[in-house]
Amino acid sequence: MFRFLLYPFSLIYGSIVLIRNILFDFHILKSREFNFPVIAIGNITVGGTGKTPHAEYLVKLLKDKYRVAVLSRGYKRKTKGFVVAEKNPKSEDIGDEPAQIKMKFPEIEVAVNANRVKGIEILEERKNDLVILDDAFQHRYVKPGLSILLIDYNRRIDEDFLLPFGNLRENAREIRRADIILITKTPESLKPINRRLVLDRVKPYPYQEVYFTTFTYGNLSSVFTNKSVVPENFKTRHELYTILLVTGIASSKPIIEYLKTLSLDIKHLKFVDHSEYDKTKINKILSTFKLIKNDNKIIITTEKDAIKFREAKNLDELLLKNMFYIPIEVSFIEREEEFNEQITKYVSKNKRNN
Repeated sequence: MFRFLLYPFSLIYGSIVLIRNILFDFHILKSREFNFPVIAIGNITVGGTGKTPHAEYLVKLLKDKYRVAVLSRGYKRKTKGFVVAEKNPKSEDIGDEPAQIKMKFPEIEVAVNANRVKGIEILEERKNDLVILDDAFQHRYVKPGLSILLIDYNRRIDEDFLLPFGNLRENAREIRRADIILITKTPESLKPINRRLVLDRVKPYPYQEVYFTTFTYGNLSSVFTNKSVVPENFKTRHELYTILLVTGIASSKPIIEYLKTLSLDIKHLKFVDHSEYDKTKINKILSTFKLIKNDNKIIITTEKDAIKFREAKNLDELLLKNMFYIPIEVSFIEREEEFNEQITKYVSKNKRNN
């Protein structure tokens, strides 16, 4: 009921965003183009579309042939300016998602800078062949050579509203700026009629390619590799286990749906996105875990949250021995080779020596 009080603020917010976009469209505010490949990946809604796994997919696709750099603003970091991730990155220095990417791909450069134009300039000077801009669809001071927009299959942007009444960062018609649209978190058993319904709602332009992706979950991994090992009977008899799921992400629905295929007894502690795990939260996790009566019990968290838990101090031995995470990867429902070819063709045509 009280949510409707936010609607006037959405009108004000929408007017500001509209004026800003008009200023960029008419080149009153300037967008910077670069003479080497810049791929921007982002969304039009607040959080939870899978930007980081899709950025990792691009890294994996390109890193063996090109010097790839990833640039993010480094949300919630405690540093300022341009920072390059160290070999063992800390989220307080670069943010949790850039830290995750660096730990997965230590051979590439991962950097953060609120000023994306300056960040790209520095990464170009450092002899990188291309830059992947993470969460940059609204950052119009950069004009990317290729813009990829992510839309959650489960969240209809055509029926959503602008912030703060709804979840849209800008009007849904701004999808026109994207070259590629990825419909993420798609059910693996997507039927042709459902695919058509999504396309009818999104209404892509003729120049836009639309692909459907989903998440593939890997094997359970220890958050603290030197402290715990995945129980053998969990590998073979996971249905006997009570799973305590701990998340600090925007959308927990996909991982919950996956865990339901492993166990019917799932308890969920949900914290806000990008949560810091302080003493209060740690104690809540511990007390919840201790109250589980089942002797076969385990704590599972997300790959992003695992970064934060590794940095938490004075953790109880019970957590160290029983906490695991599930890595995720992006897979395409169809047309994966066409997507890969579109990306690699863009990079090869726009690399510096061309």
